[in-house]
Amino acid sequence: MVRLETARLVLRPFEMGDLDDLHAIFGDPEVMTFVEPAYSRDKCRDFLRDFCVERTPPGALAAARREDGRVVGYVLFKELEDPGVYELGWIFARSVWRQGYAFEAMSALIPHAFEVLGARRLCAEAVDTTKSVPLMVKLGLRHESTRRLQEVLHSDGQRHDLHWYGLSREAWAG
Repeated sequence: MVRLETARLVLRPFEMGDLDDLHAIFGDPEVMTFVEPAYSRDKCRDFLRDFCVERTPPGALAAARREDGRVVGYVLFKELEDPGVYELGWIFARSVWRQGYAFEAMSALIPHAFEVLGARRLCAEAVDTTKSVPLMVKLGLRHESTRRLQEVLHSDGQRHDLHWYGLSREAWAG
């Protein structure tokens, strides 16, 4: 079970009691623009239960503010079929955008993945080249490929390129 504390956040397993906070994030169409259509409360509840709470191991962590316990972010962290390879991702509430929460969360999770869990590789994908891709670069992830020709249809009704970034244990340690 992963539980990490940063200056402002606690990264911890999700609980069903996090539904209201998670729905405030996943139910916001602007937040979900590059992910998929905003979630209804029922869809959010089912996702929370199936992917975040009952899945073994859980596929994501809650990013809760230390000051009040409110979940302000969803942090994807799941081991892929290839042992030692983890997929990373983040979706934060619009109310905390541009305040460094995603960077803070991932800056704690990346060393934990390599040093404690023995990860050999981390990867992340994004279509948002204005916020997500620069954050990946800032975190040290490197561009690996782009699925071009605007093949990926997202909830904004537009087709986007999909950018893959990765970080090996060796590159991280070096």
